[in-house]
Amino acid sequence: MLKIVVVDAPPAGGEGLSVGGPDQAAIDAVIAAFYAAFDNRDGRAPATSALRGLFTPEARVVRVSAEGVASWDLEAFIAPREAMLGDGTLLDFHEWETDAATQVSGNIASRTSRYRKAGTLNGAPYVGEGRKFIQLARGADARWRITAVLWEDD
Repeated sequence: MLKIVVVDAPPAGGEGLSVGGPDQAAIDAVIAAFYAAFDNRDGRAPATSALRGLFTPEARVVRVSAEGVASWDLEAFIAPREAMLGDGTLLDFHEWETDAATQVSGNIASRTSRYRKAGTLNGAPYVGEGRKFIQLARGADARWRITAVLWEDD
């Protein structure tokens, strides 16, 4: 179930926000493009280069796991994933959102997301699921971009 929650009004002079409105559609499109960037099913080339346009230049990506907390800038996050998705290490991979809620407050938004992933890693089936917290900001150009991603696999 995907939903958007508006927690307050936009800044003076801004357009009104509403459930199902343009902010929801714009944020949904950014999130969908984020998940789609890692898809290499049926031999397609992953669209990881598109990630650069979805994130702010200063964005951080953080994973929490049993080994601890790992944090990357955008380029350090993209590089190993491009390699695995392009060199045959991880085949027929995709991940998708299964549930989400978005809160918008003026020019900032927060997406809480459940996801699943599947593929073939080093010749063996690879599946998983988890949660992501994605922070977004609307810039002067009126585009929503990701400023931070925090995730943990189950």
